[in-house]
Amino acid sequence: MTAGASAGPLIVPPGRGRTVAVAAQRVTFKVTGEHSRVASTFEVVVPPGFDVGAHTHTHSEELFYVIEGELEVLAFEPLVRTPDHWREWESAAGERAVRAGPGTLLFVPPGCPHAFANTGPDPARVLFQAAPPPAHERYFEELLALLDGAGEDGGEIDHAAIAALRLRYDVQQLTPLRYAPPAAPAPR
Repeated sequence: MTAGASAGPLIVPPGRGRTVAVAAQRVTFKVTGEHSRVASTFEVVVPPGFDVGAHTHTHSEELFYVIEGELEVLAFEPLVRTPDHWREWESAAGERAVRAGPGTLLFVPPGCPHAFANTGPDPARVLFQAAPPPAHERYFEELLALLDGAGEDGGEIDHAAIAALRLRYDVQQLTPLRYAPPAAPAPR
């Protein structure tokens, strides 16, 4: 079946779908370009210490729905796009990043700077939709391959490789992606 073709109705039971997982993120593909011409849908588990970094998309729109856990989220044009940390950004209307818990929905139109980070102690689970498909599916597969081992035992993120990947997939990075998992408690 080609990308963008419709395979008919689809029911994906809980815990099912194709999963790609590394320490820095776990993505389960629920609806892909094989099934829909409109949008891809994923379930994403965001571990503590993961910050996607602020970014924009020229052509894509995204929707995030927090299922469990909490994320710090942002979706607005800031007065100043500082290049290192987005959590201090403020819009002309006084908007700032907010804490998003279960039931929070974030819709991001093309061109809107947005970001999310898990600054809490527990993983967050998010339903994520990207339109049009299938670019984000390929992006996630390649991103997770680059993040494999990052954050574990001091593994470094290859920012140059991620920057090149993002250029290929309509992602204009404004602040860096980071993954620094909390330190494990010392044994007694």
